[in-house]
Amino acid sequence: MCLFKPVTHVIFDMDGLLLGTESLYTAATECVIKPFGKMYSWEVKVAQMGQKAENCAQIIISSLEIPLSVKDYLTQVAEIHRKIMPTAQLMPGAEKLVRHLHKHNIPIAIASGGAQDSYELKTTNHKEFVTMFNHVVLASTDPEVKNGKPAPDVFLVCASRFSDTPKPEQCLVFEDAPNGVAAGVAAGMQVIMVPDSRLDDKMTKGASQVLKSLEDFKPELFGLPKYDD
Repeated sequence: MCLFKPVTHVIFDMDGLLLGTESLYTAATECVIKPFGKMYSWEVKVAQMGQKAENCAQIIISSLEIPLSVKDYLTQVAEIHRKIMPTAQLMPGAEKLVRHLHKHNIPIAIASGGAQDSYELKTTNHKEFVTMFNHVVLASTDPEVKNGKPAPDVFLVCASRFSDTPKPEQCLVFEDAPNGVAAGVAAGMQVIMVPDSRLDDKMTKGASQVLKSLEDFKPELFGLPKYDD
């Protein structure tokens, strides 16, 4: 049996973990590449999940041989995002867990590979929810984050912005993507992975625990307050 270490701070990824945005990202990408007769495969999607926007664009352009510059691709995708991202819904168990940790004064934050404008769109209907987080670090537009996931930068920067500056081993990360898990592990943090059901089990290596849903998380295993009910 794996023994988990107690933690004092919790850091959440956002896309595909707190918010069900992955299907929206897929729809936007498919819309941009459709005129070129290309298909957006699961393998390409996994390769770019969690990375900075420019890196995601480059992976898609290179893998699918799309005759667009990174700038043009991002411009077209952004236009679609403006229309569909405000429809993003919270993932199962996300609200219960976040409210529970907030209620018990556990410091929580978001560390995402996304950008500020995209974040504003995705949280359009979840403004009260995101006020429970101490801070939000968005790798694509934060000048302190030099490298996107799978590099550890976004999680280390996020941890450094808690007022009491916890050590990496005091932080628990929640992620859904292999790049994010790798980033959390590289940062020296324990990582809970809630992967897409289509993801190969081999790509969950490195996670301290793998769950089907945030609803399955037991806070007490990591020294956090147990659910009241």
